[in-house]
Amino acid sequence: MDILIVDDEHLVRQGLVEFLGLCGMDTSAIRQATGIKEGLRLIDEQTPELLFLDVEMGDGTGFDLLNQLKHKNFLVIMITAHNKYAVDAFKFCALDFLEKPIDLEDLNRVLERVESEQKTRDLAQQFSYLKEHIENHSSVDKKIVLKDNKGLYFIKTSEILHCEASGSYTYFKLSDGRSIVVTKPLREYENLLEPLGFVRTHNSHLVNAKHIIRLDKTEGGSVILENGDAIPISQRRMDFVIQILSQQ
Repeated sequence: MDILIVDDEHLVRQGLVEFLGLCGMDTSAIRQATGIKEGLRLIDEQTPELLFLDVEMGDGTGFDLLNQLKHKNFLVIMITAHNKYAVDAFKFCALDFLEKPIDLEDLNRVLERVESEQKTRDLAQQFSYLKEHIENHSSVDKKIVLKDNKGLYFIKTSEILHCEASGSYTYFKLSDGRSIVVTKPLREYENLLEPLGFVRTHNSHLVNAKHIIRLDKTEGGSVILENGDAIPISQRRMDFVIQILSQQ
């Protein structure tokens, strides 16, 4: 696999190369760039299959590089020390990330995901959503990429009625009647969706408040959605849910 690492920290690049070797990758095929300008040149010379890209560098950000790319048919794994927005953005777009200091177990997880998804991803379309998320991060109607055993779904968050946890799976119920089951726990989506108007009514339920038409306090309490679904509210969350809904 042709791999390019773009990071302005020598020790980070060196450590990542060593870890990639431990993971069975051919380190002789790994190229390195110390910043945006050099990274763009190397990408232009030979498009990598996998790009490890730092968020903040001396001559710009990883976002600057992404916005200047001409070739999009490869996977991007972000490297970040503290930029929470970057972490959220790439989770949102189903692109992975590594936090500094890089952990070998995390890297193994990322590489397993790359191997399993490389052939099934629509990389060009996914990249376009990634750039859209970066450039329009203040937009209310963001898009999220969901993956089940049939493929990828590019969904507007406004189309999501509610999410329900089932062990390590999450069920997404959409306004058009579809249900999509993803192999990620609900907590993976809570921090991403709550700032966009979703409310956790119960340990197992995350609801899009924009689709709530009524709050029912009988039989333990529930919120009623536009499609008629009744989503339970736990007693300890009742006051919080009422407060959130009163602000809508």
